[in-house]
Amino acid sequence: MVIAHLSDTHFDGDPRATGRARRVMDYLDALPGPLDAILVSGDIADHGLTPEYELAREHLVSKFPVLLLPGNHDVRGSFREVLLGEPPGTAPVDRVAKIGDAVFALCDSSIPGRADGLLADETLDWLESVLRQGAPTFVCLHHPPVAVHEPGIDRIRLNDADRLAAVLSRHDNVVAVLCGHAHAGVATTFAGTPVLVAPGVVSTLLLPWESDRLVDRDLPPAVAFHVLDDEGRLTTHFRVVA
Repeated sequence: MVIAHLSDTHFDGDPRATGRARRVMDYLDALPGPLDAILVSGDIADHGLTPEYELAREHLVSKFPVLLLPGNHDVRGSFREVLLGEPPGTAPVDRVAKIGDAVFALCDSSIPGRADGLLADETLDWLESVLRQGAPTFVCLHHPPVAVHEPGIDRIRLNDADRLAAVLSRHDNVVAVLCGHAHAGVATTFAGTPVLVAPGVVSTLLLPWESDRLVDRDLPPAVAFHVLDDEGRLTTHFRVVA
């Protein structure tokens, strides 16, 4: 199984953001080999506005299945209505997708009106029920549950991550936790599970020892490729999209 993972497209009506997202999707569609899925792990829109989601609906399309989840810049009602074709609502946008033998638990870690993240009780209960089915499962959310050593992001990462850790610890079928939010490719661990953060599409966040600047808007977008082999081993490759 090969999964392309991107994040933080931040559609805002500006041709710059749209063009960068389009470059990534064109690159993926032009690959000579197949992908099993494309995961976009949040901050689809920059302001949560309907026209921004209409742009996303137009450009985040592929010949491969595309899986979307919300981030802190997204608005649940508009996200649900425009991207999912569902009635608008304020409840967490939690969905499950089955791709081959694997399951993607698409968790909503957003807190309406805030930049930091939290998995609501109803989301954790739902995730527990998904994991209880026993299939190899990717737990997907926007906010990383651990520090990534970028101070701005670490201040607004997932709150109360120990509650997620408790859920993961009860199940041995979690392949990895897949996140966005950091605008950088990151690999670490959490609760004995790999955590893989996709690079940003709209921009790249810089680390304190790299620069005094927080954001580089000129570096090219990038994607992660997660490969789950027949032995259950997960391998990740990061690629820049020139």
